[in-house]
Amino acid sequence: MLRTLSAARTLGPGEYNAALDLCATDPLANVFVAARLIEGGPTFTGSLLGVEASHQLRSLCWISANVVPVAADDEALDAYAARLRRKRRRCSSIFGDSEQVLGLWSRLERHWGDARSVRPDQPMMAVSTAPLLNDRPIDTRVRPARPDEVDIVLPASARMFTEEIGYPPYLGSDRDYRRMVAALIRAGHTFVIVEDGRVIFKADIGSLASGVAQIQGVWVAPDRRGQGIAVPAMNAVVQQVIDTIAPTVTLYVNAYNEPALRTYYAAGFRQVSRFATVIL
Repeated sequence: MLRTLSAARTLGPGEYNAALDLCATDPLANVFVAARLIEGGPTFTGSLLGVEASHQLRSLCWISANVVPVAADDEALDAYAARLRRKRRRCSSIFGDSEQVLGLWSRLERHWGDARSVRPDQPMMAVSTAPLLNDRPIDTRVRPARPDEVDIVLPASARMFTEEIGYPPYLGSDRDYRRMVAALIRAGHTFVIVEDGRVIFKADIGSLASGVAQIQGVWVAPDRRGQGIAVPAMNAVVQQVIDTIAPTVTLYVNAYNEPALRTYYAAGFRQVSRFATVIL
């Protein structure tokens, strides 16, 4: 069969706008890659592979700490796998649209070895209606974390990561992880409830682009779970994000996490697509 797509190649600064335009064809699903491009500017395209058809960019694949395919059909996945299988990149996960992620992993697994975990069914959810318009309860204690609160946000972030991924976010020095947590706080992208000098609820905006804010790192302190905190706290996060940052809020969650799904549905989120994550 005649190939219609080019071989995968590393994109250059001159293709920055084309890459952003391709992400914008599905801003909810592609917010992670779009946000990384916006944060890094045109020189960041070196972290992207792309394939073309008729001299037009048709698909992308972000390749850094994470591998994230964008608009990748079977031919594009073949092209990316041909580049990636030759060496095991230092990446922690493959995530994004479920069909694309699982298709890419099926092509890489025998070359890269076993994954720590494959999570094939992660509802990707979105909300664009502010909770106050629907009289949903809001916890007025939720607020952006302050720069001087890094020391109390850091352990909450690390515990959330460990619970979700299965291993801690750092070994030995916390310097790099602390820098990441501090950057989110400085940007106004970490929301907290602080009680008696400790964080009992936390949520971050992990990616922001094209009018979409993707929430990650949602966490309630273990001793405060089951007390009705999560729903009004998430409503407060959604309200503040829609009011001041972006008109659409998204997140994705494991389908087996029924308490989290109930929380997000109660906070107005509805499933719009399906993600998958391969943890390496």
